[in-house]
Amino acid sequence: MSLETTPNNRPIARLAAPILHVESLLASVPSSLPLLALRLALAVPFFKSGLTKWDGFLTLSPGAQFLFQEEFKLHILGNQFSYPFPLTMAAAAGTGELVLPVLLVLGFGTRFAALGLLLMTVVIQLTIPDGWANFHLPWAAMALALMVFGSGRIAIDPLVPPRKS
Repeated sequence: MSLETTPNNRPIARLAAPILHVESLLASVPSSLPLLALRLALAVPFFKSGLTKWDGFLTLSPGAQFLFQEEFKLHILGNQFSYPFPLTMAAAAGTGELVLPVLLVLGFGTRFAALGLLLMTVVIQLTIPDGWANFHLPWAAMALALMVFGSGRIAIDPLVPPRKS
């Protein structure tokens, strides 16, 4: 006897039917939609942060200069270290925080852009160790998912033909 025809299980089958229906509806969502949502969700905080680092074209903001020279420290093995080449690091961070999110939103070089943001997340974690649960862990999870699954079909990546060797 199946679940639906067993007299004692009929109420369970009636309760399970709507759940199974909703589950099948959710399973029918094209994977490109959540991948697009992940790309946008990861891009927004980095892009907004990148905007704060610039005070005009190729001019670091005074705030970014101060943070990288005076405030930001790398927390490694219980010690704090100043950033090496702080202005270069600030410029690199500001550039990465603008360019990589744009690539993500466009879905162009998605896996590499996600890898870049994952590496930035690691450095941010070393700089602000208390942010791991609220910010760094979700960013890392989103970046890893995009590195594994790519951009999805709502992107430029699928339009680029693979290289033949």
